[in-house]
Amino acid sequence: MTDELEPAVSYAGQVLDAELHLLDRQILDRDDVPVVTVDDLELTDIPYDQPIEPGSPPPVITALVSGSALWTRMFGGRPPRSRLHRIPWSDVARVDIVVSLGVPGEQLDVTWVERWARDHIVARIPGGRHDPE
Repeated sequence: MTDELEPAVSYAGQVLDAELHLLDRQILDRDDVPVVTVDDLELTDIPYDQPIEPGSPPPVITALVSGSALWTRMFGGRPPRSRLHRIPWSDVARVDIVVSLGVPGEQLDVTWVERWARDHIVARIPGGRHDPE
C-alpha cells in the first residue's frame, strides 16, 4: 500500500505569503530610494458571508497600503481612509528582500509629506536647496 500525496495546486503567477513576503517590508522606488513600508494589503473582493468553495480562485493583491497605522495598532480601531495611501500592484516591479517599484517615488501620493517638508522647511534653511559639497 502506497500513500501518494495529491499534486499541489498550481496558480498562474507568483504565490506570496503576505506576512512573510510583504507586510512591514521596505518599499524602494525605481532609483532604489526608500519610499515607505507596507502596512497592509488591498485584495480583490472575497464574499465574507458565503463559504469559499474549493477550487475557487485565490484573492489577488490590487494595492499595497501604507499610512500612519501605529496608533490604531496600539489602541485598536481603524485609521481613517484619508490617512491611508495606496500603491497599485501594477507599480510593483519585484518582490525580494525589499519591494521594488518600477516608478519614481516622486509621483506617488505617499511621499507628499516629505516633498512638503523639503519645499517648505528644509528649503528655507541656508544651504538647504543643494546637496552638501
